[in-house]
Amino acid sequence: MGNAGENVYELVVKQGEPTLVPPAEETEKGLYFLSNLDQNIAVIVRTIYCFKSEEKGNENAVEVIKDALAKVLVHYYPVAGRLTISPEGKLIVDCTGEGAVFVEAEANWTIEEIGGNAKPDPITLGKLVYDIPGAKNILEIPPLVAQVTKFKCGGFVLGLCMNHCMFDGIGAMEFVNSWGETARGLSLNVPPFLERSILKVRNPPKIEFPHREFDEIEDVSDSANLYKEELLYRSFCFDPDKLEELKTEALQDGTLAKCTTFEALSAFVWRARSRALRLQPDQQTKLLFAVDGRARFEPKLPEGYCGNGIVLTNSICSAGELAENPLSFTVRLVQEAVNMVTDSYMRSAIDYFEVTRARPSLAATLLITTWSKLSFHSADFGWGEPILSGPVALPEKEVILFLSHGKGRKSINVLLGLPASAMKIFEELMQI
Repeated sequence: MGNAGENVYELVVKQGEPTLVPPAEETEKGLYFLSNLDQNIAVIVRTIYCFKSEEKGNENAVEVIKDALAKVLVHYYPVAGRLTISPEGKLIVDCTGEGAVFVEAEANWTIEEIGGNAKPDPITLGKLVYDIPGAKNILEIPPLVAQVTKFKCGGFVLGLCMNHCMFDGIGAMEFVNSWGETARGLSLNVPPFLERSILKVRNPPKIEFPHREFDEIEDVSDSANLYKEELLYRSFCFDPDKLEELKTEALQDGTLAKCTTFEALSAFVWRARSRALRLQPDQQTKLLFAVDGRARFEPKLPEGYCGNGIVLTNSICSAGELAENPLSFTVRLVQEAVNMVTDSYMRSAIDYFEVTRARPSLAATLLITTWSKLSFHSADFGWGEPILSGPVALPEKEVILFLSHGKGRKSINVLLGLPASAMKIFEELMQI
């Protein structure tokens, strides 16, 4: 599509040639250890941050952000390296100091035309991040790729491709905020703690728990066939009143003493998604979600820990049990999964990966990723906080994302993709 008079239907982004931004000073070279919690999550995460200021335009946005990137990479020097495989067959960073990939771009829209998360459009948003041409695997993609796109209204978008093995959500948030602080001429509020060997494997490894997050579940409902339909992406907003309603429903039969917003919402969407996919009653279904282990390790991880301090936990039951029981039943399953995550469980998970090299199976699984408590919205490079920030797309069809939203960020946007016929049912189930 193109122009029809003055109406611009399609976002057109002209990208310049990529350049490398190395650290502003000489940094440590050599191999940099990644823990088993990093190994298990080596996927590319694409995010955008949209800025527009009444006080100043975007004329020097590229220069400011590029200069700050070079400076912040001095502190975060592994991000300027390249991923490689160690003699043990695991991911490791070669700290070459080559730098992050940086691209300048220009767009034909105003920044307001991007819209919000209400109707996610991965194709449009995907133009605001730079993908390495011809990259066949993550070893061919630098840990950080940045694109600054100027819009004709004076706003700009910072689009990032970051490898999850370098950061979990908290670490990524601290990195982006540190980058912003550097751009504003400030010292880092939370300097990175780079030593990841505090999460190394025990010798000998000790597997003390069943790790069912890796279980392969048989798809007896043939939902793989359903996924041949067109995939629709939708976002559902749960304001504080709706969230309170869910918690009240979970507690009304008296079987639970208390529940959190996350537990009630996770239980609700797990049950609704299973119904929407028309899973057979005897279909086993698995819920996966990450628990922040930083404070749960003994001793707890140091402030600014730069790496993955999250551990996947799980719950498995039949679709029939989810459908037939009150919400409190599913909330209890979520609570048990949260409470399972102790220091010994997390160290057992680290050792389990060492022995098995297993990856979590996503067959008949829902993976919930929670960004609602991450302050990506506070990233400030000198143009104020972003008017919009969030993911470009969901990483897998089995993933549902929780994003903070609205006044005081007290609402939660639930972002997901489903086959068209399942989405119709899911939308009906969201009318609470």
